[in-house]
Amino acid sequence: MDAARLIQKLFPRGSGGASRPIEWIVTGLGNPGPKYKNTRHNVGWWALDSLVDRTGTELKPAGANSMTGEAEIEGSSVLLVRLLTYMNRSGDAIRTLLRKHHVEASRLIVIYDDLNLDAGRVRIRPKGGAGGHNGMKSIISSIGTEEFIRIRIGVGRHSHPGGQVDHVLGTMAPQEKKLVLDAATRAADAAVTVITEDLDTAMNRFNA
Repeated sequence: MDAARLIQKLFPRGSGGASRPIEWIVTGLGNPGPKYKNTRHNVGWWALDSLVDRTGTELKPAGANSMTGEAEIEGSSVLLVRLLTYMNRSGDAIRTLLRKHHVEASRLIVIYDDLNLDAGRVRIRPKGGAGGHNGMKSIISSIGTEEFIRIRIGVGRHSHPGGQVDHVLGTMAPQEKKLVLDAATRAADAAVTVITEDLDTAMNRFNA
């Protein structure tokens, strides 16, 4: 048995031995609490849940107003993050976690809802502005750069009198919810593709 396998056997991840350095941080944006669970604004959490489930990761309280878990995705060490702050305070925790794990912003992947995409669409971008999204505004302001990867899940434009806020904090009809749930799964697939292949491949595959 070679040294690497022996160390892995003696100190499996989560057993108290030193874990591998984190190479990527992936988070899905949402608001905490049961009243927001099924709203359009929380579809980033749905994508994160898909990643947590498929990797068998256990999220634990980690300080910085977050729950985190280390996952191994085809040899890459990835920190999955569920923020416990409200959307407009997302940046504080992200800044703390990037510094704690010495991860560059270019290896941060943020999954979130987008009013400017039709419901069920997925779009990956390597950088860009906040597009009016309060969670993204907070992250950009806190970490001081727009150059991090974002995966957007379309939730469609609002069409009722309550406007944008009521739309993103509202629940969906069954047909729309199915479209968006499927998109959340594809967004999780897109994050895996970025990590295991590369950003250009992911963009070509999922932006169509």
